[in-house]
Amino acid sequence: MNNEETLIAGDAPQPTAHAFTMRQLLIFLIPSLLGVLLFLTPIVYDGKVTIGLGVMADALKTAFAASLPAIAVALLGFSAVIGLFASLFKPRWITERHALNELFNLHPFWLALRVVGALFAAMTFWEFGPEWIWSAYTGGVVLKDLAPVLITFFLVAGLILPLLTDYGLMEFCGTLVRNVFRKVFGLPGRSAIDAIASWLGSGTVGVLITAQQYQKGFYSAREAAVIATNFSIASIAFSLLITSFMKLDHLFVPFYLTVVVAGLAAAIITPRIPPLSWKKDVYLPGVGKQIKEDVPTGTSLLRWGITQAVKRANSNPSPAQMVKVGVHNVVDIWLGLLPLVMAIGTLSLAIAEYTPIFNWLSAPIVPLLELLQLPEAAKAAPAMLVGFADMFLPAVLGKGIESELTRFVVACVSLTQLIYMSEVGVLIIKAKLPLNLLELFVIFIIRTLITLPIIALMAHWIVG
Repeated sequence: MNNEETLIAGDAPQPTAHAFTMRQLLIFLIPSLLGVLLFLTPIVYDGKVTIGLGVMADALKTAFAASLPAIAVALLGFSAVIGLFASLFKPRWITERHALNELFNLHPFWLALRVVGALFAAMTFWEFGPEWIWSAYTGGVVLKDLAPVLITFFLVAGLILPLLTDYGLMEFCGTLVRNVFRKVFGLPGRSAIDAIASWLGSGTVGVLITAQQYQKGFYSAREAAVIATNFSIASIAFSLLITSFMKLDHLFVPFYLTVVVAGLAAAIITPRIPPLSWKKDVYLPGVGKQIKEDVPTGTSLLRWGITQAVKRANSNPSPAQMVKVGVHNVVDIWLGLLPLVMAIGTLSLAIAEYTPIFNWLSAPIVPLLELLQLPEAAKAAPAMLVGFADMFLPAVLGKGIESELTRFVVACVSLTQLIYMSEVGVLIIKAKLPLNLLELFVIFIIRTLITLPIIALMAHWIVG
């Protein structure tokens, strides 16, 4: 028996490429099927297409709707106060505990953002200070609309995500689609799960999965960067929301087909040019490469996929340890990510709402839109860039455009850009994926330039 055919954990019987027990198989099947049902199975609930995770998160959000902004303020305040205390005084009860030290003993830049996020939250909640901070279109959007979604969504997702990632499903799917993903996208087959989870759930779930897989050694720096910026697809539910908001719901099927075609083109091209092509296939120091998708000679793809999945499932820690990890993930997002979303999201929305910066930056896009024969090009141009701040802003700016053709293009482009600093961008930076703010903006522009002509061409054919 070689090293690839052994389990890591304990003295349990070791499944091989040719034999495993029913109990070992069920340890893979039961949690993985639950993960598929909760994360990847579309259902119609309350008149909209969603997933089980979305239903659970929405139920929590509805139950605590009145209290969630106050809870967000409390979490952000606690995060800033303890962060300041730990970073300034470095008490042993924090520094000697790895999880607490990582969460609260911060670099000055991240500490400053955490404090700013807490201040913005307080100013928005009690409506004091400059109006550009607490306005309904800036801080109000983040604290009252975005933060409640993130609190409830990640509470549920953080606790049950191991069902999707740690019980063999990614090994199984990765083995089956390995050749396609390697040849087309230059990625491991398991990255298909990231794309599906984003498509049916949300882009933030896709990034969360990618970050965890990178930190565990299943993705290299290049692979993690490519997946996070090209496969964190806007969900079907959000796509329906956008088409309804922009009065394009009667065109939803061709609309989503256009998004898929343009998105696939961007996912094929973007990783092959800088800055993503400059990323190295190196793994996180101290973790190393953990992924093995090669199929031994004489073993069928299906059999090897099941074997790899069973080995992964049976090498996991106990359910209690899994819950402990899940709780840590939730706390890390609540206390580490929320302040960054509040700070960066509010500033980004304020720039879009109160300054002409996006108008200036989008001026060179006007001739391109005119070349593509899109009416009201000057109105549409800012919507092409403002999505970098928040994924909903292009729809807000584009709703007033009279031309259905141009609204169609704006809506499609906004869903293929993928990098929104108020959510996905902040999560990428917080998760320490190998990407910085400038690189994220460059990738955002590249994806826009790739998808815009494709979408415009299809829009002329579909809308006329």
